[in-house]
Parts: sequence; C-alpha cells; structure tokens
Amino acid sequence: MGAVIVALVGTLMVLLAPDQVGDELVVLLPGADGHVGTVVVERRGERMVLNQAYAASRIVGGSPPQGERMSAAEIRSEFVIALDALPEQPKPFLVTPDQLGDELVVVLPGADGHVGTVVVERRGERMVLNQAYAASRIVGGSPPQGERMSAAEIRSEFAIALGALPEQPKSFLVYFLEGTDEFTAESRIEFAKILAELRERGAPDVVVTGHTDRVGSTQFNDRLSLQRAERVRGELAKLGIPETRIQAAGRGEREPLVLTDDGISEPRNRRVEINVH
Repeated sequence: MGAVIVALVGTLMVLLAPDQVGDELVVLLPGADGHVGTVVVERRGERMVLNQAYAASRIVGGSPPQGERMSAAEIRSEFVIALDALPEQPKPFLVTPDQLGDELVVVLPGADGHVGTVVVERRGERMVLNQAYAASRIVGGSPPQGERMSAAEIRSEFAIALGALPEQPKSFLVYFLEGTDEFTAESRIEFAKILAELRERGAPDVVVTGHTDRVGSTQFNDRLSLQRAERVRGELAKLGIPETRIQAAGRGEREPLVLTDDGISEPRNRRVEINVH
C-alpha cells in the first residue's frame, strides 16, 4: 500500500489518476502548535476533504477515497518508518520580562519595497509593526513603545549589523537576435553596465539561464538557449569571475515571458536571465 502522511498549514490537493496508484492511505496530522490544515484527495471524480486531526482517506483497489479516522496508535504503527524519518519539531523559545533588557525592533522594507509584519509582545502588551521603518522600543522592562525611525537613524543605530549583511541579490535580462546567440544592440550596451556593476561585487555567485521564443523545434531551442547562457557565462568569465562560480542552464521555450502560439517570433522571450547572489 502507498502511504502519505501530511502535517501542514494551509491547503494541499492530492490528485490521483486511476492508472498511477494502487492502494493509498492519506492521513492529516496536526502541526506542532496544534494547527490543522486541509488536504483534498480526489480520484475517479470523487473528492474528499480532510480538515480534522487524524482524519484519513483510504483508497483500496482503485476505488474512490473512503473516509475514516485513525488513532494515534494506529498512525504510529502504519507510518513507523515515515515518522522516524521526520525531523525533530522545533521547540518554542520563551523569554520572560526579567530576562530582557532594553530592546529595539525595526521593520525594514525588502529590496523590492515589500514590507512584512512583526508582532512584538511583552507584559501583555502587543504591538504590530507593518510599515517601513516602524519601530518598537522597550526600555527598562516597560511595555513596547511605538515610534518611527528615519533611514539615517537606522544606519546609525544598526551600523554594525547592516555592515554585516550580504549584498542583496540582483537580476538582469539581456536579449538576443532571432535564432542566434548574438546580443541585440540595446543589450550589448546594457551588458556593459552589468559587467561594470559585477566588478564592484568581488566574487559573486552567478546563475545564467537561457531562453528562446517558439520559433523552431523543441530540440533546436534547447540547444540555442544553452548556447545563449554559455555565451553570457563566457563574457562573465572574461571579467574575472571564476567559471566555477557561474552556473549556466538552458530552458528552451518552456518559460516564456510572453505567452505565444508555436512558431511566433517574440523578442522578449529571446533572453538570458542573470541572477547574481
């Protein structure tokens, strides 16, 4: 019997084609915090939703999924090998008020401008930080106090930490003439700017991925996309970046920026993506 054991937050759909599986058992486990997600099992047009801890779906002999509920002992017996292979659950780290001194928490925007959310809680007081440069300051064991810091204040306050951060990864695109690994005129100019920026990054790790439009056969485009990636890899190596730090791959016509029908020439799909870490 095939066996699937699932512990998750969110929703997962399991689609089982009749000719792909034999007997199957899917069981939903709660997370370490007790949260239970949702699993949807579908076969032969029959759908079963599992959204309670230890709920199970069993398929026998190609039949539609049948629901049941398993005990913890039954699950340990059925999935002993899978359970033994699971990583140890992380243990929560709790800090009491008398263990902390003064604290300052600041939310910085990501490289793309996106801002996440931080929740600071102490002595029963909770503060949600969800704007760029929003801060929570705790002094002498008091509840968190909100403020907003300027970029200059943050650079001064966190100079050592910011100096230790790695450079943000960057991505570039260069484009090619149809059916060749020759840069377009605009991309030759852009590529010179890219090389100049990479010189300032020391010894970066670089991934270059070649792509094509849908003119030509799949085999031809696979070869051409790799040729384009290798062309960029060679130019980067001339700059002095060790070839061992440059990964090159070709994806052919599989990942277009612009969806087109087969045989359509699309300049924006004839590209190489350069990702610098």
